Amino acid sequence: MGNDRRGQCAVDRWRDVAAAGYLHTAGLTNDGRVLAVGDQSAGACDVSAWRDVVAVAAGSYHTVGVTAAGRVVAVGSKEWGQCDVADWREIVAVAAGSTHTLGLRADGTVVAAGNNEHGQCDIAGWRAIRSPN
Repeated sequence: MGNDRRGQCAVDRWRDVAAAGYLHTAGLTNDGRVLAVGDQSAGACDVSAWRDVVAVAAGSYHTVGVTAAGRVVAVGSKEWGQCDVADWREIVAVAAGSTHTLGLRADGTVVAAGNNEHGQCDIAGWRAIRSPN
């Protein structure tokens, strides 16, 4: 898919997909694959190798996914550390802000990575947070 504006939302052929996005759109298929279209400049659409994904979120220039095993994968801009999620475990949901990422653990605690310029990663002490699902 190209970089032009027409290709940024070229999702009319997607089926059985839940999608989200800002400068790109990421979608999760029923069989655990991730699709992405839109701005290709930061690598946020480089998700074609992802498998067994159960949740996905898209920030401005990064995409994150949760695998069935509770691990988190991320691609795209690493400028603020928003993709520093490789050591996260037991994650059940993710959220992607413009330049930060949040992960919800099965025990209700939250982890954060990325830009904290405005306190968006100040989640110390958050407990018993429920999954949005």
